Amino acid sequence: MVVAIVGVGLIGGSMAIALKEKGIASKVLGVEASEQHAKQAKELNLVDEIVSLNEAVEQAKLIVLATPVDAEEALLPEIFKNLDQQVVMDVGSIKQKVIDVISEHPKRGRFVATHPMWGTEYSGPEAAVKGAFVNKATVICDKENSDADALELVKGIYDALDMRMVYMSADEHDIHVAYVSHISHITSFALANTVLEKEREEDAIFTLASGGFESTVRLAKSNPSMWVPIFMQNRDNVLDVLNEHISQLRKFKACLEKENYDYLQELIENANKIRRIIK
Repeated sequence: MVVAIVGVGLIGGSMAIALKEKGIASKVLGVEASEQHAKQAKELNLVDEIVSLNEAVEQAKLIVLATPVDAEEALLPEIFKNLDQQVVMDVGSIKQKVIDVISEHPKRGRFVATHPMWGTEYSGPEAAVKGAFVNKATVICDKENSDADALELVKGIYDALDMRMVYMSADEHDIHVAYVSHISHITSFALANTVLEKEREEDAIFTLASGGFESTVRLAKSNPSMWVPIFMQNRDNVLDVLNEHISQLRKFKACLEKENYDYLQELIENANKIRRIIK
């Protein structure tokens, strides 16, 4: 099967590695807006050939859209102009606004909306890794709106990649990722800015930084060109979660201001219940 990866970065590149390794793709075509990334993808053997978007749609049976979410909105209508029986799947972090772009298209059924729940703070073809998706979850959204054969193809791929499949509506997905992913990134960005603002001597940060700080602020290294569009597209859900997060921070602040250490203990003990979800 010829597969086209549109956007050969962290997710797209890792997907290319997995599809080749599992023997799913006989040939992987790459579509890249960045000349540097196109060159790197070829040099790293992530793709067999760099082609235009139109050539990719013509030649591939499966088109994997792995660009930032704002680019997805622009590219999907272009892909669908020349679509016949090819299958298009995306791997983006926002679903509803992307689906809305082609929701009324007569070929809507050829599209399968997915979100592999994996990523790192790095970006670009050089960030792609082997075995990225093993034992991770992937969300498939609004499956009832995808053609049966398109859905089965995508499910078969994720099954071969040893992923667990979770099904939900696009709206549900966008709410849940605001809690489990998007707020984590905002918190990390904010913490990094707090430290950089208060700690002018960078050497002190590097000297004193422990594992806890590094793990908490790791996401602050994430690519803004990917995350600004995500926050824009999921604005309402992110604002809702952010308001709750700010409320929780105020509770901790009030405990210290009022020297209410019993309530501080209670807040931390309540937070410990997260162990039921994350072991």
